[in-house]
Amino acid sequence: MTRSPVAGLGVGAGWRPAVAEELLTQTRNGMRFSEVVAENVVPSRLPEQLAAALRGGLTVVPHGVTLGLAGGAPPDAARLDHLAAVARATGAPLVSEHVAFVRAGRPDPGTDALHADVLEAGHLVPAARTPDALAVLVDNVRAAQSRLPVPLALENIAATLAWPETSIDEPEFLTALTEATGCFFLLDVANLHATCSALGGDARAQLDRMPLDRVAYVHVAGGFTDPSGVYWDTHAHDLTEEVLALLGHVVEVLGPHGPPVLLERDTDVDAAIVRTELDRVRRAVDRVPA
Repeated sequence: MTRSPVAGLGVGAGWRPAVAEELLTQTRNGMRFSEVVAENVVPSRLPEQLAAALRGGLTVVPHGVTLGLAGGAPPDAARLDHLAAVARATGAPLVSEHVAFVRAGRPDPGTDALHADVLEAGHLVPAARTPDALAVLVDNVRAAQSRLPVPLALENIAATLAWPETSIDEPEFLTALTEATGCFFLLDVANLHATCSALGGDARAQLDRMPLDRVAYVHVAGGFTDPSGVYWDTHAHDLTEEVLALLGHVVEVLGPHGPPVLLERDTDVDAAIVRTELDRVRRAVDRVPA
């Protein structure tokens, strides 16, 4: 197993402005790991609480959401340079992104941004898992790696659709990607649960076939199942028992002192919620009964 650049940092939470003071307090009380959405940060003007946490020893991973590495076009140089600049500004040992595309087409230099021939999806869209799509993804990942100052980890997304052309399942696709590029794997157990809820499949069986030897760190996030039985991956609700059980399985396989675990909470965020959810994650990692 390849050692993660952030191995052993324990449990942390994603940096969000609404709970910046709480996360700074958590850092002072021993939290050593966090993640910041790279597109929300100006490298030359880090938020005051984030800068203070970094001075206090917090390790922060910049997490990109707009590269669209699974798209047909090469990754945008300006977006890559911004991700690299955030990594340098935070002293990050690693950056992360997604196995997804987010736009179609590419800008025409002869048009303005409003009329450029680009369609933005507005969310993370799964790739058609085919040999050709894998080859494009590998090329784009290698291009990104050549422009970044630190290693890259790529995350499995919550997929609500599968393209008809798909011929490779997700564990095989991700394993082939990590083997071809040497990138790390950001394992999101909440996204895996959401994908299996939407498309079918046994989440634990799929997890066991993921490239676990390349896991850099693990994401967990909340959601809910509506009365019709549809699971909603909201990042705005409490962690479900199914997601916590998957996390517990990861700990059984990789060990409690392996890759760190990060709580994502994007909306309906306040200090009390973050404290409660972090405690639930820590108990799952430490395998302490509720």
